[in-house]
Amino acid sequence: MKTDIHPDYFETKVRCACGNETQVYSTAKDMHIDICSKCHPFYTGKQKLIDTAGRIEKFNRKYGKSKTQQSEKATAPE
Repeated sequence: MKTDIHPDYFETKVRCACGNETQVYSTAKDMHIDICSKCHPFYTGKQKLIDTAGRIEKFNRKYGKSKTQQSEKATAPE
């Protein structure tokens, strides 16, 4: 490796808005983050489940073909 071209490597504290602190190694001195694994809904189990089936049905009603149009096209001779 070449000398004097690499950034300095520090032991750094990462501080979250929730108050959690973690020690890591980084080229930045101190880091302040908004969300971490201690307060993120996915990791804490407070995640909301989204009704994706309802969204797909709403999209199909608005933009998609109706089922009657699809069945007519499937039964029509070519």
